[in-house]
Amino acid sequence: MNYPREDTIVAISTPPGEGGIGIVRMSGEKALLIADRIFNSPKGIKPSQSPSHRIYYGFIVNPLSGEKIDEVLLSVMRAPNTYTREDVVEINCHGGYVVLRRVLELVVESGARLALPGEFTMRAFLNGRIDLTQAEAVLDLIRSKTEAAEKVALEHLGGGLRRQLEDLLEGLKNLLTEIEAFIDFPEEDINLSPLNWTDLLMNIEKRLSRLSESFYHGHILREGIATVIAGRPNVGKSSLLNALLGTDRAIVTDIPGTTRDIIEEIINVKGIPLRLIDTAGIREARDLVEAEGIKRTESAIERADMVLLVIDGSEELTPYDLSLISRLKGQKKRTIVILNKKDKGIVVDKGVLNQFPCIEISALKGEGIDDLKELIFNKFIAPEDKSRAGFESLEGAIITRTRHKALLDDALQFVRDALSSMQGGQPLEIVSFNLRSAIQTLNAIIGIEFSEEDILERIFSEFCIGK
Repeated sequence: MNYPREDTIVAISTPPGEGGIGIVRMSGEKALLIADRIFNSPKGIKPSQSPSHRIYYGFIVNPLSGEKIDEVLLSVMRAPNTYTREDVVEINCHGGYVVLRRVLELVVESGARLALPGEFTMRAFLNGRIDLTQAEAVLDLIRSKTEAAEKVALEHLGGGLRRQLEDLLEGLKNLLTEIEAFIDFPEEDINLSPLNWTDLLMNIEKRLSRLSESFYHGHILREGIATVIAGRPNVGKSSLLNALLGTDRAIVTDIPGTTRDIIEEIINVKGIPLRLIDTAGIREARDLVEAEGIKRTESAIERADMVLLVIDGSEELTPYDLSLISRLKGQKKRTIVILNKKDKGIVVDKGVLNQFPCIEISALKGEGIDDLKELIFNKFIAPEDKSRAGFESLEGAIITRTRHKALLDDALQFVRDALSSMQGGQPLEIVSFNLRSAIQTLNAIIGIEFSEEDILERIFSEFCIGK
């Protein structure tokens, strides 16, 4: 996507719909001049002549007709101390759709253009205000589903991930500098410590590995756990969804097959976003609509991270129950069997369920729901992580994006190859190549280029080659 940087851009920065306040934001070298044209201050204040980071009361007025469009507060923020490092003007309007649209159109008519998706953050990146990890964290912060996810996104936005990567890069660059000096200037009297190179690489390898492994938690925090509520009709799947949500989201009746389509909601279980997916009951379909619902259910089960298999515990197991149990036994995904209708008495033979964690509840009366949440949480925390207080305790030292994970794994492999070459007594040129590749790969996470000049400057400044 092309992002012309010389234009002044504008967009509505608040969500669509009615609200008390709506914000129209401009960024670019003409932002203050455009504000001069359309902003009328009772005190005669001109935004282009005002100090930075001030808010002024006035009206947005069509300069051609003199028509007042809205009563506003206008914020002036001058470069470089702004989000984009350009002049920024924010017009705080009343939050109606018509008002915001008219102000936006007036700004465009006055010389700005509509911003492309993500363009404000792209300008912040291109102007050096933030790096790629921080740009990605902006979206993660907006979309965070739990306080734990928000905490990690905020840490990344503050540069937490970048600082970790820069520390690793510093170690790799220092090591590469020593090796390059050893290779290129063998005749120079350079005080090196080759015996420590292996220890340094092993330490970097360990830290990269730990960061890569944090993706397990980070991905869950960012994307949530896709959790399918499955079972035959009329066992209480929709009642369970409502009980977990604490609201009547799904229709509940005594008529089997009421749920025909997928219903998806998100709940917070001790810091874990759980994407609950209520599905149509699996049985022999009575019509084409129900057949399509059952097909979607089976597809959802295949894609799920976790399955909550609901069984009517007050009845003997049916062939459909046994069929679902058999299918899930053959899959590696996490499954919890929920024996519902505890209030009617549990008569199910639990012997065929011994492969799965099993819990008795009454979705209708809300009994056992907290215990179920605890079981779900424990099911998704590996045994070695039990010492953690929970996802709420995770610090910013975790990665949440597939892009970060892939690049970290590539860098980790380059470091391991360099370590193997060094331990195997192979030429230092091979070690140097792998170190350079690792540096380039880690730089790609942040969004910066690898500089040969940086290594040369280090060599000459640190070792005084040639005096």
